[in-house]
Amino acid sequence: MNGYPLHPAIVQENKIIGNNISLRNVSTEDAEFIISLRTEGQKGRFISATSSDISAQIKWIDSYLTGSGQAYFIIEDKFSNKLGTIRMYDQNEDSFCWGSWVIKDGAPPQTAIESAMMLYTYALKLGFNRAHFDVRKENLSVRRFHERFGAIMIKENDLDVFYEITKTSILNSMKKYHRFLPNGIRVE
Repeated sequence: MNGYPLHPAIVQENKIIGNNISLRNVSTEDAEFIISLRTEGQKGRFISATSSDISAQIKWIDSYLTGSGQAYFIIEDKFSNKLGTIRMYDQNEDSFCWGSWVIKDGAPPQTAIESAMMLYTYALKLGFNRAHFDVRKENLSVRRFHERFGAIMIKENDLDVFYEITKTSILNSMKKYHRFLPNGIRVE
């Protein structure tokens, strides 16, 4: 085949290295950073509610690290400065959901596009052929980002817009935005 597995599965990795950033598997030491991102006023209004209890976050991370079916990453720059989070989960046959995508204020402008491209590249390597996800209706900048990348709205409710993106659309956007991830990814 083309180097992709026949049966996809979400796998936790220690680190995925891109051009300017890396995606590092979360650890319990990241609990405070995750809470600070998820409870920040502007960003927090577009994601699921999060408790500010650090011990609860540590417990969730411990459970995640010993579980399977999802991969949760800290987005870091080359100096290990934390820039955000991104997560794969909710596998449905050859489709995965991604979210928990929160980038801190002041992160370099290419962080969003490069982290998305890295996650899609990793997902294709795992054998996925499509992705599904939802975005809060009011989060117009993220909705526009996904739509420019080729995601198609499949339905909506009072709170969210639900999207799907195919492998063909992902690959087309990878070509279009190649300059942000010119050498692909390296998985460690």
